[in-house]
Amino acid sequence: MSILDGKTALITGAKGGLGNFVTGAFLAAGAAVIGVSRSIRDSDFFHPRFSAIPAELSSGDAARRLIDAATAGPRRLDVLVHVMGGFEGGTRVDETSDAAFERMLDLNYRAAFYLTRAILPHMRAHAGGRILAIASKQATQPAPLVGAYSASKAALVSLIRTIALENVDHGISANTVLPATMDTPANRAAMPDADHSRWVRPADVAALLVHLASDAGAAINGEAIGVYGSQL
Repeated sequence: MSILDGKTALITGAKGGLGNFVTGAFLAAGAAVIGVSRSIRDSDFFHPRFSAIPAELSSGDAARRLIDAATAGPRRLDVLVHVMGGFEGGTRVDETSDAAFERMLDLNYRAAFYLTRAILPHMRAHAGGRILAIASKQATQPAPLVGAYSASKAALVSLIRTIALENVDHGISANTVLPATMDTPANRAAMPDADHSRWVRPADVAALLVHLASDAGAAINGEAIGVYGSQL
């Protein structure tokens, strides 16, 4: 028996650089997976327990439509894994444009707020659920030239901690995972001269998420868990 047998997980950003690993890990652990991204299809993962819902999360209405579609019929969502996010940097705070600031808030905070607000009534009605979100090491350890990004990820950590506090009496846990730089194709393309051997492996982040979603991770709640590897 696999550790997530009988569980259904909704994974946003399911076919991105990290999302591919997360989706594969949850399927391998026995979960049924509903994968979400703007252009995702059932054929992106050839697995009988995978289904796709193309969607974007730019508004509360869009998030509610997604949850309505994901819970159609008798289906229960046991786990939300919010992988979706974005990065933008390279400027000091005083040089950061309003547009860049808003993009970081949209991708890294508002989408998570809309989605968790939409899914929580469903989980509360079933008296259980796991909410997991990918933040960043820079949410708690900011670096120069990424002020908007760091602030948006810090807001995400605060949101998920608040959700844990508000829903512990309904059997719902909520945690964030804070990776340092991950070894993804996009990061390799952006930083070709970096020492990739020091970067965090996406498979390790995916394995942690599976653990947090399993019965073995039930006691972990309200935490921001760093995955830094050698990037201390």
